[in-house]
Amino acid sequence: QVQLEESGGGSVQPGGSLSVSCTISGTNFGVVAMGWYRQTPGKRREWVATITDSGTTNYENSVKGRFTASRGNVRNTIDLRMNDLKPEDTAHYYCYVESPLGVRDWGTGILVTVSS
Repeated sequence: QVQLEESGGGSVQPGGSLSVSCTISGTNFGVVAMGWYRQTPGKRREWVATITDSGTTNYENSVKGRFTASRGNVRNTIDLRMNDLKPEDTAHYYCYVESPLGVRDWGTGILVTVSS
């Protein structure tokens, strides 16, 4: 059973930085992609970033140049470093992994609040 758990997040003023991490376990059948989505109340979950199994990273346009997704220094973790945060970045952030069969598993989410 695949399990994902986010950590980090919190509150920061506009222009500040935060990181969120995701610990992944149970991926016995491999992973072809992993990454992050975010969601605010009343809106659909929005894609933020993806890391493919070849190491390629892709970003949603509004976060490009400000956010960096990477494999963590600890095995089976992924990180999202967020710089120059804006109020519109406020959301619950969810990590995911995708299996070779196209099945996605999700974390439970963690709140990032950007406010003065």
